[in-house]
Amino acid sequence: MNTPAIQVNNLSKLFTLHNQGATVIPVFDSLALDVFPGECVVLAGDSGVGKSTLMRTIYGNYLPSGGGVHLLHNGASVDITKAAAHDVLEIRRRTLGYVSQFLRVIPRISTLDVVIEPLLENGVPLAEARERAVSLLSALRLPEAHWDLPPATFSGGEQQRVNIARSFIREYPILLLDEPTASLDAANRGIVVELIKAALAKGAAMVGIFHDLDVRDAVATRLFNVTEFKAAA
Repeated sequence: MNTPAIQVNNLSKLFTLHNQGATVIPVFDSLALDVFPGECVVLAGDSGVGKSTLMRTIYGNYLPSGGGVHLLHNGASVDITKAAAHDVLEIRRRTLGYVSQFLRVIPRISTLDVVIEPLLENGVPLAEARERAVSLLSALRLPEAHWDLPPATFSGGEQQRVNIARSFIREYPILLLDEPTASLDAANRGIVVELIKAALAKGAAMVGIFHDLDVRDAVATRLFNVTEFKAAA
C-alpha cells in the first residue's frame, strides 16, 4: 500500500485579532487530506477560504488550532506542527520545498549562489551543483549575463524564475507551490509546467495554488475544495 507523503488530520485553524478585542476569525475545521507521491493536489475554493493558510500550516509557518500535519521524512512520519524548530529546519532542508510568489534572499548574493545553496546544504559537490544550476537556469531562459548578479535587482518575472530554479534544483520529495507562474509569460509558464510534470514523474508529492486555469489543468492530478471545511463564524 502506497504511503501518503502528506497526511493532514482533523486540522482546524482560528486567528485571534488581539488588537481588535481578541476577535476570533475561524478559517477551517476538521480538514483532512492525504497526498501521495506522484500527485499534484490543487487547492480550490473562493478567496478567503483558507488555501494559503493550509499551505503555510503544512510548511510549518502556522500552528493549527487543532489536528496535525504528518510528513514522510527520512522514511518516518513526522508531525511538523509539533516538531522542534531545528527539526522543522531539517525537514525543509531535506524533504519539504516551497515555491512562493516572492523571492526572499540575502542581498548581494549572486543568482548562481542562490540557486546552488540547497544542493550545497545537502552535501552535493560544488562542481555538480553549479552544473545543475546552469542547466536549470538555461532551461528557464534566464540570461547568462544575470547569473553573477544579485536577483534583488531583477524584474518580477526574472526573480520568479530564480525562485523556481532554487526550489526545483533540490528534487524535494514534497513541494508546495503557491502561484509559481504568477509573474511569468506564456512561454515560461510552459517551461514550469514541464518541470512540475518531471518532478511528479520522479515521485514528488505536491500541493499547489494556481489562479491560472490552464496551468492548473495541465498539472493537477485532482482538486481539493477547501470550502468544504470552512469553519462556522
